[in-house]
Amino acid sequence: MRLLLLALLPLALAKSVLVTFPEGTPDDVIAESKESMEKAGGTITHTFNLIKGYSAEAPDVAIQQVSPQSGPYKAAVEEDSPVSIS
Repeated sequence: MRLLLLALLPLALAKSVLVTFPEGTPDDVIAESKESMEKAGGTITHTFNLIKGYSAEAPDVAIQQVSPQSGPYKAAVEEDSPVSIS
């Protein structure tokens, strides 16, 4: 029972995030980011088609893994939140 609780703990601490990239980012850069996110314990929940990016459920460790990327194609990582029209 304890093992089950320990296994589920990262999911309980996960945040819903959006990871987006600048226009022109090569697909392999995005694929590497998604792979890095999953290796660090995140789960990809959706891949966007109109913009370069994806959404994920991820613990802080996975988010930090993706955030500090350097180079010309830096990922913007933001917490997902509801959007409404007034």
